[in-house]
Amino acid sequence: MTGSGPSSQRPPHPDDAAAGAEVLPPPVSAAERANRLSAANMLRSLLPLVVICLLVVGWQAFRNNPDDPVREIDPTSTLRLAEARAVYPLLIPALDEGYRPTSVRTDAGTNPEGSPVTVQLGYVTPAGNYAGYVVTDDADAEALDVLDGAAEEGAVEIDGEEWTRSTTQRGETALTRVADGVTLVVTGSAGDDELREVAEAVEPFAG
Repeated sequence: MTGSGPSSQRPPHPDDAAAGAEVLPPPVSAAERANRLSAANMLRSLLPLVVICLLVVGWQAFRNNPDDPVREIDPTSTLRLAEARAVYPLLIPALDEGYRPTSVRTDAGTNPEGSPVTVQLGYVTPAGNYAGYVVTDDADAEALDVLDGAAEEGAVEIDGEEWTRSTTQRGETALTRVADGVTLVVTGSAGDDELREVAEAVEPFAG
């Protein structure tokens, strides 16, 4: 009598193969099936993320021109913070698109309210040089260290305002103006003409 329940099953014997009997593979456990499904699901989940990452990297590579590595920034939010905290009218160069802002710093967000406020801006000029701008009501601001040891060469009039022209220890031109306790400095590797253009563009910030 042939059994039909689990007791009728027996493990395969080597003699079965010799006798032509069909040898079935050992059953796959539930844990193995779960592991296979988990690995497959993980791969399917990661595939869209990998594709998105590749697209983003490709887009950034497309946007970055290797012949023009300048990375422009938008200083507006930082300048708005400085304007809100400063106790003096914030003067900022209003330059055309040829002057590209690449850096901005202010201590307005870290100093207590009512403290002096310093703003530093950096630009790449149309000629590809650097022009830096500083405005501060702190006579001891670190940003003014560029004037340490600078040799004054006299006064120059720029857009109706008197600026002092100096040569810094780096050999760069520095244009300085002090009014009502506020110091403005324009300096950098740019030529005198471009530095004068930055100074001429200084006006009350309208952000």
